[in-house]
Amino acid sequence: MSETKTVNTPPHAVETASRFLEARRSAASLPDYPGSPPVSLDEAYVIQDAALSQSAETVGGWKVGRINPPLSNQYGADRLAGPIFASTISRVEPGSTGRIFSKGFGAAEAEFLFRIGNAPDLGKTSFTLEEAAAHIDAVHIGIEIASSPFPGINELGPAVTVSDFGNNNGLIIGVPVNDWKSEAFADVDVHVKINGVVVGTGRASGFTDGAVGSVRFLLEHLARRGIAIKAGDWISTGAVSGVHPVKEGDRVEANFGSLGMMECTIVAQQAQ
Repeated sequence: MSETKTVNTPPHAVETASRFLEARRSAASLPDYPGSPPVSLDEAYVIQDAALSQSAETVGGWKVGRINPPLSNQYGADRLAGPIFASTISRVEPGSTGRIFSKGFGAAEAEFLFRIGNAPDLGKTSFTLEEAAAHIDAVHIGIEIASSPFPGINELGPAVTVSDFGNNNGLIIGVPVNDWKSEAFADVDVHVKINGVVVGTGRASGFTDGAVGSVRFLLEHLARRGIAIKAGDWISTGAVSGVHPVKEGDRVEANFGSLGMMECTIVAQQAQ
């Protein structure tokens, strides 16, 4: 359980968080946003904090999502964050599955996953790229499963995405990237296929400050919120080839070129 507190949290934020949590627990759909959608990222993180305080789940990592122009100018940030619960993190194997909420939103994303080797001091709120990289002890290829009970989560913008755990519902960890310190992985072309059809291609070098920039963003962001990141936590650094909508039964293939390839099948999220 997160140590984030709901002290002085507006009642409407607590109610929105409660409704998202209940929908996730029961694997139910939320046809409409549960309350008034947040209009700023600050308001959205208040809802996320309220949900973390109410959840009994253990956080095993954090996803970082990109906010592209012109929305990055509107919201004053080019990235967003959300928790990844330990129960939804798995290693890739034959028959790996990614779970999405039926009648909600579902997508698969090819990402580079960074593991925290040593946690920074909570009092440190600013990092260089080199300082951020020094807290990493491993990089793997991976697939993030983005899913929410609310089908319009991406259509209503980054603040709404943040308000439901950043639209995360799992992480599948692939093989390690052995020479990650050279950052050569950032120039590898990554392809995603769904049911054998290429739906996206990209490189991590297209990120502002690269994938390590996502680590720096997250460390600074969590420090400002008073949330401690732990040794062993995973950071999903952002969709390399885009956010690719999926439905139950879809077969997802993430090809990281010379770094490896991984697959999963999309299934329905079951009630907890």
